[in-house]
Amino acid sequence: MALQCGIVGLPNVGKSTLFNCLSNAKAQAANFPFCTIEPNVGVITVPDERLNKLAELVNPQRIVPTTVEIVDIAGLVKGASKGEGLGNKFLANIRETDAIIHVLRCFENDNIVHVDGSINPLRDKEIIDIELQLKDLETIESRINKVQKQAQTGGDKTAKILYDILLKYREALLQGKSARTVFLDKAEKPYVKDLFLLTDKPVMYICNVDEASAVNGNAYVDAVREAVKNENAEILIVAAATEADIAELETYEERQMFLEEVGLTESGVARLIKSAYKLLNLQTFLTAGPQEVRAWTFHEGWKAPQCAGVIHSDFEKGFIRAEVIKYDDYITLGSEAACKEAGKMNVEGKDYVVQDGDIMHFRFNV
Repeated sequence: MALQCGIVGLPNVGKSTLFNCLSNAKAQAANFPFCTIEPNVGVITVPDERLNKLAELVNPQRIVPTTVEIVDIAGLVKGASKGEGLGNKFLANIRETDAIIHVLRCFENDNIVHVDGSINPLRDKEIIDIELQLKDLETIESRINKVQKQAQTGGDKTAKILYDILLKYREALLQGKSARTVFLDKAEKPYVKDLFLLTDKPVMYICNVDEASAVNGNAYVDAVREAVKNENAEILIVAAATEADIAELETYEERQMFLEEVGLTESGVARLIKSAYKLLNLQTFLTAGPQEVRAWTFHEGWKAPQCAGVIHSDFEKGFIRAEVIKYDDYITLGSEAACKEAGKMNVEGKDYVVQDGDIMHFRFNV
């Protein structure tokens, strides 16, 4: 399930530094615009404390966490929607991602030159928003031209529904609002699935701060919070330079000591990865046995047969039932046998909606 989050932002806001902390794939981090040209893709392990706790009970041969893909995309400048800078490449790369991690510079440092000469995260956010909105407006106008005649003649109901939705999108974009602010009901959403609008992707804002602001943020962060309060977007505070220092430390103990010294209980990178996973609407079910304790990725709302198919397509085709133990019950009682004896193993059929943290065993017949 190769879903991707794309890291975007203006040049020199700390995107590549953050990406380096996230991934073993090293993006070039340099103090000049466009040092990132080709998108770097990192396959990132999702931290999950539940795996370690299960492993203590099961003592497996190996532990296999789940992953998420993060893409570091070239910095964008004004005029990208018209092809300025690396605009066309940027927009093509971001269109291929499933969600956006938007990095905003919220720190002062005279040694790192801002592309616009001053620090203003709201201006930076607006520059990228406008470029993405302009590209989406171009997409919407093109589609309106294609369906308008069919919709207005009244003979094509599908065209009429699509046309009305397109008009809603156009109105929002002309007002400087992103497509994600337009409410569509469940019946309308399938009509616009193939538009792939840039501003309809879920977004998370990363406020890149200095070490002193890593815990509580600063005035820049407060301004960002106020600006995005109606966007239904998550905000994370991360000190990318500090995270880079943490990443250089060799042992877990050293990293934890460093975190404690700056007042953090968990690294910004760990919080970012977990948030990116949720941003993609992903959850985790678990399997536990003597060979391995493993995390498996599925979409929120999936039913048992779909989740069985994550392990192997044959499991979904020949699905009979799922044996499900809740994670908390397993940890409390200490083993699968104890859960079964206590009546805490449920047998579920094809309509069971899998929950995050469910420990699953599938029965199938092909």
